Amino acid sequence: MPSGKTVKLIVYELLQYAALIIPIFVIMERFASLISDMAGESVTSYWLVVAVSMAYVTSGTLLVWVPLKYVTLKKRRFISEITERPTALAYLLLSTLPCFGILIASSKVQLDKGQKLDNFTELPVSLVLFSMICVDIIERIRPYRLLGKNIIDLDFDTSRPVLTHLKQVTSVSGQLPADEGQNGVIPDQAHTRNGSTINRRLDVTESPYSTRPTTAYLYSSTPRPVSYSGPLSFLWKKDGRSEVFVESFLFWLDTVEMVRVAGEPLVFHSAWVFPIYILAFLSSLRMVISPHSSLLSFAGVILQDFPFFILRVALIAVFGFVTPVFYPLKNVLVSLSYIYFTWMTKLKIFKRPTMF
Repeated sequence: MPSGKTVKLIVYELLQYAALIIPIFVIMERFASLISDMAGESVTSYWLVVAVSMAYVTSGTLLVWVPLKYVTLKKRRFISEITERPTALAYLLLSTLPCFGILIASSKVQLDKGQKLDNFTELPVSLVLFSMICVDIIERIRPYRLLGKNIIDLDFDTSRPVLTHLKQVTSVSGQLPADEGQNGVIPDQAHTRNGSTINRRLDVTESPYSTRPTTAYLYSSTPRPVSYSGPLSFLWKKDGRSEVFVESFLFWLDTVEMVRVAGEPLVFHSAWVFPIYILAFLSSLRMVISPHSSLLSFAGVILQDFPFFILRVALIAVFGFVTPVFYPLKNVLVSLSYIYFTWMTKLKIFKRPTMF
């Protein structure tokens, strides 16, 4: 009987593969229907596009997806030197990029023919974005156990040590746990010497991707208690695994809104659909960066907030309020705050003692 780790691995891999192929088949089927309608309901053109989609999925699976999964699971140290999230990068190149390309091609075909038959709203676009979010969630929640208490299994990545918490001590003896044995080995931990890594399991409410404890609220940087002994104590419950879902959807909310604008009939059947999908795909490249990386903030400004602000202002000027004003305001405030707190506060004028 397979172990729990094996079952979890199989479930994760099946979900990621389903998120890889389902959007492609749905988008290509809609594109095949569009080509068939524009060619006078030609059955040959419909099945030709369907056959191309099946050939693409098969070749991509055998030549890229399966070898990458094997290398990732067997030789994680080697692949981590290239990117820490190779599955996310492969998904963007194999699924998101061709889906966005087909959406642009469908708009171009209708624009050249002067016909407005299908703008690919709702199901296809939502399916592509939802699948991308699911892949991101699986990558984030992979270290956690799905049953029982919130236990982080650090055996999933032995390429480098993970900093879990910092504790101030006054002496060497203060660094030794009370339950440490005579040989200096802590139970449930496998320590190795001479620069090798540490494999262990932690029963904590902290993500391995960050040193920030999850006692800090999701929208606040002020630590607050996570336990309450009063009559409403059942409401004071939180778990890092559920926060992964919330953070992932919030992470992609701006990109989802930008792609929604491309589904507007006036925008979709115009040349503006090209920059929208191109910038949306560039924004999705942030998924390749590890959540704990300091590069993520810079990438968010360069790949998302700043170009999205310029594009949204242009869209409002041309088409009216096809997007809420809230989003360009968010983009400009995030960009300005990042520039100010990252660079401008280091200038000599902002280092005066009289300044706040």
